Amino acid sequence: MTQEQPDPGQLHFWSFIDHAVARTGRELAGIDPLAMRLVLTLTRAASMLVYDLESTVHRPRGWSWPGFRVLFALWLAGPLEAKQVAELSGMSRAAVSALINTLGREGLVTKERAPHDGRAVQLGLTTEGIAAVTGAFQAHNAREQEWAGSLNKEEQETLISLLDKLTAHSVHFQARHRT
Repeated sequence: MTQEQPDPGQLHFWSFIDHAVARTGRELAGIDPLAMRLVLTLTRAASMLVYDLESTVHRPRGWSWPGFRVLFALWLAGPLEAKQVAELSGMSRAAVSALINTLGREGLVTKERAPHDGRAVQLGLTTEGIAAVTGAFQAHNAREQEWAGSLNKEEQETLISLLDKLTAHSVHFQARHRT
């Protein structure tokens, strides 16, 4: 096994993928470089997109990306129990609980006992919360349009279809995801 190290000044966010694929291919038998490149590229692109949305749209409003996801789920599907917000936003119940406390102090979210089960907490948006999330989403979608703008309509639809296919296939190997 070689301990060849790259010049750190030559590696950057995207070139690291080439380096990782090349090095693992040299040093580990049975590595699928195409699958590795696909997953690294997909996770890096998703990370870059989320960071951009959070830093340009949500942080200026005082929210984190998870905070926006909670508000967005409540706006579109609420009022909801906390466990449903966790599922729809792809977060843990504990994370949602912590965010709800913060968003509640900011006057954006309400907490009440669920009418069907006094032990459950039902969450909703205040009038201020609705105004805040709809305004944020307009800016969010404008940024989404900028991201999607590099692809024509057919390419966007193809990418969506391929991502749907990728995620649907995950049931065949029991991939884990938040529920």
